[in-house]
Amino acid sequence: MTEEALLALHREIVSIPSMSHQEKPLVDFLERFLRERGVEVQRAGDNLFAVIGQGGPLLAFNTHLDTVPASPRWTRDPHKPEVLEGKVYGLGSNDAKASVAAMIAAFLRLKARESELRCRLMLTLVVEEETGGKSGKGAELLLSELRNRGLLPTAVLVGEPTELELAVAQKGLLILELRAEGRACHAAHGRALGAPNAVRRLARDLMAIDRVDLGEPHPTLGPVTVEPTIVSGGTARNMIPAEASCFIDVRTNPKPDQSETAALLQAVVQSELKVVSERLRPYEIDARHVLVRAAQRARPQASLFGSRGLSDLCFFATAGVPALKVGPGKTERSHTPDEFVLESEIVDGAHFYLDAALAYGELASREFPASAGARPQAQAS
Repeated sequence: MTEEALLALHREIVSIPSMSHQEKPLVDFLERFLRERGVEVQRAGDNLFAVIGQGGPLLAFNTHLDTVPASPRWTRDPHKPEVLEGKVYGLGSNDAKASVAAMIAAFLRLKARESELRCRLMLTLVVEEETGGKSGKGAELLLSELRNRGLLPTAVLVGEPTELELAVAQKGLLILELRAEGRACHAAHGRALGAPNAVRRLARDLMAIDRVDLGEPHPTLGPVTVEPTIVSGGTARNMIPAEASCFIDVRTNPKPDQSETAALLQAVVQSELKVVSERLRPYEIDARHVLVRAAQRARPQASLFGSRGLSDLCFFATAGVPALKVGPGKTERSHTPDEFVLESEIVDGAHFYLDAALAYGELASREFPASAGARPQAQAS
């Protein structure tokens, strides 16, 4: 695939709307696109996957097809890509259709050079990443299908906009709900009757949570963060509220683990604090892992960092697959009005993925020569 064809593919997929839960037209297009180029692509629901290579460890290129909805502040049509001074404007152009196009280009180029591959290479394009995979129809469904077929990857490069820097760690998400109880009565008589006020109790507990020591900052991820988000309580302006609640967004690190973090917060509140979700767990890979070394060989100037944003990396990590998040584009452009990516970033991304796959095959086959299914271990929580 030429650079011109790569950029044309990127513009084409940006022009196909693919908001979460509405990705099927793009999935159908890419299935046809790959089949027309001799790729034996398969589906797991609306997720696509294909494998090339004759043997050795199995490396996956993974990224997502869905986008968030366009905000009202767009000044151009989000589904009509425009190229101005090397910038491609359009919804999802940066997050993550730049990775989609770059990974497809690298995959097709390596298919044409299959004899040089010393590993098997899988392309996985998934849906519903932007909604956290809550329906189970995205990466989790795909991973279940791959496991059933004996195709669980040895390692995975997860395509997200990182400026081709290497995210060797990713925060997890712990969602908590704090629920305080009071006693309803007329606001004028609350103090005289000694009626507990649920809002006041909630506020005191939130202040207590804010003072909890959750350990030293992680070297690349920084501190665990605890942020109250959605607050509700009370039914009338002149009534002491009987109930008040608040959702709490906790961005976790590998240590302390999520159950310990929840326990530390529960210990300081008087109200009920329950875990709503802990499925999106933090992760880190050893910087000496063969996947990281292969990526560094492909891009020696790349830095290692920790990512505060979530991605499907967490599902691969939970499945025991060592993972690294890296892709063209810049995360700060994601979900913004007039989102864009540089054409040069897309081109560089395709070169990086190709070089990383070749390097991984060489390094991994040297370290694990006896088993195509050998799965180098990574540190995960």
